[in-house]
Amino acid sequence: MIKNYFKIAWRNIQRNKVSSFINIAGLSIGMACVILIVMYVQDELRYDKFFKHADHIFQVNMTTMDNGVVATTGGNTAPKVGPMLVNSFPEIESYIRIYRPGDVLVRYEENPTAENYFTEKNVMGVDSDFLQVFDYRMQQGDAATCLQKPNSVVITEATAEKYFGTGNAMGKVLLLDNDRKPFIVTAVLKNIPSQSSFRFDLLTPISAYAEVKKRSWNWYWLQVNTYVKFRENAAVDKASITKLEAKFPAMVKEHVFESEGQSFEEFIKKGGKLEYSLMPFTSVHLHANPMIVPARLTTLSDIKYVYIFSVIALFIIILACVNFMNLSTAQSATRAKEVGIRKVLGSVKGQLVKQFLAEAMIYSLIATLISLVLVLLLLKPFNEVAGKALEFTSLFNSNILLLIAGLCLITGLLAGTYPAFYLTSFNPVSVLKGLKLFKNNLGNLFIRNGLVVFQFTVSIALIISTMIVFQQLKYTRNKDLGLNKENVVVLANTKRLGNNEEVFRQELTKQPGIIDASISSSIPTKGNFGDDYVPEPTETDKPLLKEIGLSSFMVDNDFIPTLKMTVLQGRNFSREFSDSASVILNETAAKIIGWKDAIGKYLAYPGNDQRFKVIAVVKDFNVASLRETVEPFALFHTSSKTYGLNSSYISIRFQPGNINDRLKELEAKWKSFAASTPFDYSFLDNEFDSLYRSEQRMGSVFSIFTFLSILVACLGLFGLSVYTAERRKKEIGVRKVLGATVQSVVTLLSKDFLKLVLLSAIIAFPAAWFSMHKWLQDFAYRISIGWSVFIIAGFSALIIALLTISFQAIKAAIANPVKSLRME
Repeated sequence: MIKNYFKIAWRNIQRNKVSSFINIAGLSIGMACVILIVMYVQDELRYDKFFKHADHIFQVNMTTMDNGVVATTGGNTAPKVGPMLVNSFPEIESYIRIYRPGDVLVRYEENPTAENYFTEKNVMGVDSDFLQVFDYRMQQGDAATCLQKPNSVVITEATAEKYFGTGNAMGKVLLLDNDRKPFIVTAVLKNIPSQSSFRFDLLTPISAYAEVKKRSWNWYWLQVNTYVKFRENAAVDKASITKLEAKFPAMVKEHVFESEGQSFEEFIKKGGKLEYSLMPFTSVHLHANPMIVPARLTTLSDIKYVYIFSVIALFIIILACVNFMNLSTAQSATRAKEVGIRKVLGSVKGQLVKQFLAEAMIYSLIATLISLVLVLLLLKPFNEVAGKALEFTSLFNSNILLLIAGLCLITGLLAGTYPAFYLTSFNPVSVLKGLKLFKNNLGNLFIRNGLVVFQFTVSIALIISTMIVFQQLKYTRNKDLGLNKENVVVLANTKRLGNNEEVFRQELTKQPGIIDASISSSIPTKGNFGDDYVPEPTETDKPLLKEIGLSSFMVDNDFIPTLKMTVLQGRNFSREFSDSASVILNETAAKIIGWKDAIGKYLAYPGNDQRFKVIAVVKDFNVASLRETVEPFALFHTSSKTYGLNSSYISIRFQPGNINDRLKELEAKWKSFAASTPFDYSFLDNEFDSLYRSEQRMGSVFSIFTFLSILVACLGLFGLSVYTAERRKKEIGVRKVLGATVQSVVTLLSKDFLKLVLLSAIIAFPAAWFSMHKWLQDFAYRISIGWSVFIIAGFSALIIALLTISFQAIKAAIANPVKSLRME
């Protein structure tokens, strides 16, 4: 019997080739989308869970506040925090600190015939038991001892192959940075899994960095990230962690304030805050994004994207099933006689329902197989858009295969249940007498029309969301940042030039096509140094603050003109003055301090008893993404040597045009100064664009799924137009006999559908506005959602719907009325 069901179903599929093709196409597209999204979501949820003790590892976060204003919230901490936590709480077994020294020049000089030097951007300085807490797979070496000596280095498989080919890397010597400090390879790791939040090529002991060792006592030098591992028998549930965090304020009071002779109570009274909290390491990838400083991790995503794409997957598969229902009911006139004859010959309703469900299951099975082929074809471009490394072979684990089988079964049942019960409900006598079968009761109208409204509500909401995402991205590219990022090339870590750095800069300014060049400790988008400074009061002008946290760069005289920043008051750094004790503030810093006129006032730096005279106030400029508000910022002159950093950058402003020629000339000049050092450059505008990589990816993925949802919705609308044309075939014939034109018939058939699209728009508008308004709250600087977005989306949906309907409407309007009236 079951074999017979499937045989008849296969014959019906072959007999109705056009509708079968549309059904299978819609289901295939829907299921391919679902499979891709499931792969994406599964990959996101697996981050960092491959570590043996992943559930016992926590990231230490810190929140600071100055005068009631949150200054930082995130994973950047001081070197002292890890040891303090281990010493204060017995349930914490160990701590790991991670320091990123920036780009590092690495040489291997035992093979002079090959290219043996590279700029390594993924170097991490870590504590010696890093690989015991984060147990990456070892290829060679001992995880317990490989990082104990300050001159040891651990590399990945790919890095070993880059420097040493297929030879044995163990014991080989790599020379790091300009001082060519030798590091011995003590271990080789298997390549880092794609679901790792840490991305690195070389691991070095944190004890190798003098700047970290020098500040090991420090509570405010926030240049390391701290992770703690709890003992195996320690409770790590949410309630236990919350209970432990409640003890942190007493620890801060004792170790941070009393040890430094400060008053914790006075600090709190002034609106200050210094709090520590713990975040499960397995949650960092998806839940750290709302933080201002999320631990310098480059792989961070956002849990809301997982929710959004999961909902999109659900909607698209429902849309595909709706299409099947509509097309199946559209064929009811032809299938009704088949049902009537079967009932007269003795078939019972249950058998007929099974017959139609079997037909739906064949559609679903074929669609599933085709969807797997689509996934195979689309996986590479999807990876490029989504920034993933998903592999097709990941589908062949038991959980995914079970999910695909379940998806096939559920899709078949969901798509086939309504048509099965609807088509088997006809009275055989009425069918065979040719009486009216199509009932315009409220139930039928609600189901069919409601399905169309649902389809276009989803499509219009996705159109609006995609438009708003790209408008915000356009806004981020075009907003006045307080500096000009166009035509600026940045050379990283130019400290490698040593004493020739300034000579090199001067030589650049003589090059044709170069307008300006500047040396600075950092550049916008690359991070900055932060510390506390004391505004000094005067007899006539007392500041509102006794202390202010300032982010800063150390820059030369040419930084402001190179980036085309605006000086609002005072003067720029100049060679005509000795500016080693001068400082330039941004508007926000001057405003928060509360000076009526900041020029000529002094800031004291308690760190080394320096005083800095304010010589200018510049227009606020963005150094990070527009998710963050402009923070109080200072520019110190490089001669001040206020603090020491390993990094140094040269920013070069080019004249527009012939950029490739200018870059070749720049590279030649670099090679004349540093022949054995890689020429490493980037464009400042690209650096800013990279800050919004997750939004760009989301916008691209949104575009893809918006297109697919519209395609699936149009297939559904086409199915309903077929159904309507079939139902009103005799009415159209009578109207044509009485003189109705093709245009009037098309209008008659189209207007009801367009009303449904308009209703969809009315429902979609507030839903899309609410979701995108909430998304925009992540940005401190954002667009206003204008009505034009809704008008364009609604009008686009109407045009798309009209084009979809018109084909079937025109076909019905030009049909010979004699054929439709022959039965009367």
